[in-house]
Amino acid sequence: MPVLDNDELGLYISIPFCRSKCTYCNFASGVYPASEHERYVERVIQDLAAAGEWAERMNVALPRTVDTVYLGGGTPSLLAPELLERLFAAMRAEFEFERDAEITVECAPGQIADETLKALVAAGVNRVSLGVQSFIDREAKVSGRLHDRATVLEDVRRLRGAGIANLNVDLIAGLAGQTFASWDESLAALVECGVPHASVYMLEVDEDSRLGREMLGGGARYYAEQVPTDDAIAQMYAVAIETLSRAGLSQYEISNFCRPGFASRHNLRYWQRRPYLGLGLDASSMLREALHAADSPLHWLDGAGSGYVLRSTTTDDLGAFLEGPEPVETAWLSPARQHEEAWFLGLRLNAGVDVAALELEFGPDLVTRAMEAVRRLAEAELVVVKGKTVCLTEQGRLLSNDVFQEFLGLGTEEGLSAS
Repeated sequence: MPVLDNDELGLYISIPFCRSKCTYCNFASGVYPASEHERYVERVIQDLAAAGEWAERMNVALPRTVDTVYLGGGTPSLLAPELLERLFAAMRAEFEFERDAEITVECAPGQIADETLKALVAAGVNRVSLGVQSFIDREAKVSGRLHDRATVLEDVRRLRGAGIANLNVDLIAGLAGQTFASWDESLAALVECGVPHASVYMLEVDEDSRLGREMLGGGARYYAEQVPTDDAIAQMYAVAIETLSRAGLSQYEISNFCRPGFASRHNLRYWQRRPYLGLGLDASSMLREALHAADSPLHWLDGAGSGYVLRSTTTDDLGAFLEGPEPVETAWLSPARQHEEAWFLGLRLNAGVDVAALELEFGPDLVTRAMEAVRRLAEAELVVVKGKTVCLTEQGRLLSNDVFQEFLGLGTEEGLSAS
């Protein structure tokens, strides 16, 4: 799906504060004193106010109408109600919200105070994502979670009672001590609580989490020796697809499942390459070049009239962010690089990649080159071609990173650095 000049904007606000750091977490988040919360929110509000000037300086189009908002973390629900109120007021002061805008806040079970819930409702929040990860109390505890199953179910009841029925529950396949029986129990609990959306992630092992470092080093802390094997995790993922599908939660993306009409509109914009502005710690943005052709600073034009896209990411150092303004890391993506992204982002969706749409956006030459990779992947039964649509197979989803690698380097141009 091409990025359109007149498209609405998605806002992502990173809130990096946690009450405890989970063993598997590799995000730029942590346990910080509450005294930092107000300083942090003020910095984000400053960046909100400066966003238009920054976009003009970078020569990117910044839509003024917002149709999705996502507060992620960390645990945004840890912010005091008055800070949430100030943050949302600042967003609405700088941008016009669509009347039916999807407004999501990530919350940790057991960490949604009554006054916080009232503040969320008053701010127009209509979707909440609960970081459950497991409905098995022991699995949650050894992973660093502070809730139990009863707490999750009570929070689901409280949120619905407050009028927020569009709920997501996250689960992780591969937690320490997890078995096929306990995984079935978690899935059954998720189905029973009746949420319209679920996200299922396979445990990532990398040096950016305490558990990952322990596993890579062959240690035993954080119950590393009890983490299921890769094959077992893959089987758990396959079971989740089947179980959730039977319950009416259909898979629409590698990690995401929903009932009809409840797909995450904000997350879809990432995979469909629609514009978004990210503010706060380690937040990313994707915005399109404002000018084209001869008046463009990049002096680029093709037959389809596409331009460059700017991707940017803020610092992941909280101290540097609070001292700001901190320069963001930026890169201009040429149409060739955007074409690569269109494949590995679009293939994440069960709907797959519309080859005809890519030919219209990028021209036939690049797409023809990509179709050579598609043919190889189809022979390996990792993708399937249905007319002018290419989709991952079940095996392709399990090996998605290997599939995506096939589409890197198709273009001859690299991303250009920008200051």
